[in-house]
Amino acid sequence: MALKVSKTSRIPPFLAMETMNATRDLEAGGVDLVHLEIGQPSTPPPSAVLQALSKSLDATQTHGYSIAFGEMPLRRRIAAHYGDWYGCRPDPANVAVTLGSSLGFVLAFLGAFDRGDRIALANPGYPAYRNLMMALGLKPVLLPSRSVEGWVPQLEALASGDELPDGLLLASPANPTGVVMSDTDVKHVCHWCNANGVRLIMDEIYHGLTFDMRPASALLYSDSAIVVNSFSKYFCMTGWRLGWVILPDDLLEITERLAQNLYIGPSRPMQEGAMVAFDDYDTLDQNVLRYRENRDLLLRDLPPEFLGDMAPADGAFYIYADLTQLSEKVLNSVDFADALLREAHVACTPGVDFDQELGHQHLRLSYAGSTEDMVKASRRINSWLPSYLKNL
Repeated sequence: MALKVSKTSRIPPFLAMETMNATRDLEAGGVDLVHLEIGQPSTPPPSAVLQALSKSLDATQTHGYSIAFGEMPLRRRIAAHYGDWYGCRPDPANVAVTLGSSLGFVLAFLGAFDRGDRIALANPGYPAYRNLMMALGLKPVLLPSRSVEGWVPQLEALASGDELPDGLLLASPANPTGVVMSDTDVKHVCHWCNANGVRLIMDEIYHGLTFDMRPASALLYSDSAIVVNSFSKYFCMTGWRLGWVILPDDLLEITERLAQNLYIGPSRPMQEGAMVAFDDYDTLDQNVLRYRENRDLLLRDLPPEFLGDMAPADGAFYIYADLTQLSEKVLNSVDFADALLREAHVACTPGVDFDQELGHQHLRLSYAGSTEDMVKASRRINSWLPSYLKNL
């Protein structure tokens, strides 16, 4: 007799991670790959962060459990960061340090919603949003964002439906498109959610990674929104698995109980390192200048038909390329990405990871790596593409 396996666990794979697994196998066989598949900075955190972690590891008394929301000195420093960047300062009691932003989203979903609740989110969008919702018994409501709409989902689509969703999750800068919402748009979304009783979750993980402006935080316009952020992207601490959530007052008690039971508390040594991450914005901003250079290089050197009617790519470190102008025979971004990996040795993420409806027409390229890798990737793609199209 077969044993029971949960139905809610039957979610799609995260293709970016599947691609990374495939690259590990190829590299183990000696293949020289260029990595454009994962949104992971190629530079380490500032040296002071590494020194603080090392010092913490030498101090054995810091290795006990942390409290569920993290140690108060780090929570105070995160709150001060909002004063530094946005001119607002949340109460440190409302800051929860989490095991990566992924657990932050789980806390938000479990704390604010019940099974069967509907949460609207942009499509294309980060696949783990949708997959986590389904695993928790929530119902994703996909809001199309297309080039004709500036790749920003339209709230009018929600208002015109039979019922409003219970929640709305938006990201700015967005993954995979790199689209950055204007301050006016962020303010409008916050006010709309407050007026309509819709709980807003704002993903601000890519804040700091914009090229023309620093976007406003939803905290400026809403005292009921949940704001999620991370040390992974701007702060170059991807593998540290440390993030944070700014919670409204009505979710504090229940979310703290969830954190206590889900993971007890975040790693104390990692928190010690993160304490000084905010002390060297200048070094971190140099990375952003490199990302901009990488983006501009790819936009200049890649074939125009490979990029197609792409999203603006004004933030984060992604290009969401449109393959429809390549050839009528390019019908599947999964097959295209696989051929690009195995024949040209350039790893990218197929768009179906982010959009199950039209993602077969798109490809996400991460330019978080070195400029030398961007040069190598563009040369390989330009050399490989004509022969690939000829042989279709």
